[in-house]
Amino acid sequence: MEVQLTRQDSTLLRASFDVARRAAEKGNHPFGAILADQEGQILLEAENTVVTEDDITGHAETNLVRMIRRESYETELSNFTMYASSEPCAMCAGAIYWGNIGRVVFGLSQERFYSILGGIREQEALVLHTRDVLDRGGRPIEVIGPALEDEAAQVHEGFWS
Repeated sequence: MEVQLTRQDSTLLRASFDVARRAAEKGNHPFGAILADQEGQILLEAENTVVTEDDITGHAETNLVRMIRRESYETELSNFTMYASSEPCAMCAGAIYWGNIGRVVFGLSQERFYSILGGIREQEALVLHTRDVLDRGGRPIEVIGPALEDEAAQVHEGFWS
């Protein structure tokens, strides 16, 4: 069941898909993330860099949180939104929480992602949904998604085969 997005959310989520495509063009996994303010102005963009940086923590969302800190966007991030091309993993959800980002909108669900991979053996998976991680924290973080999931899945077409 997909959620209804505002026009601004749809536009910015699609922009995260473009960032994910750029990551794949550079040889990385096709994931992207964007930080936007309440007016929809894009402040930062981050690609997945797992392959090119040889860093298993180089997910787009964790890279974005690192950039936020380097760029000194430490002021009221609870009013900002992260747009992620796919559902943030448990590690990325933790970075979102500790980064004080107040809202997350994502495209592709973890289940759909794993189905694109052709399934994954249970012992290899760490399926822990973004909502579940963030709900354990002491402050509310709004999570919206999956959204535009068919478009989000297109970013991965042909990449994992």
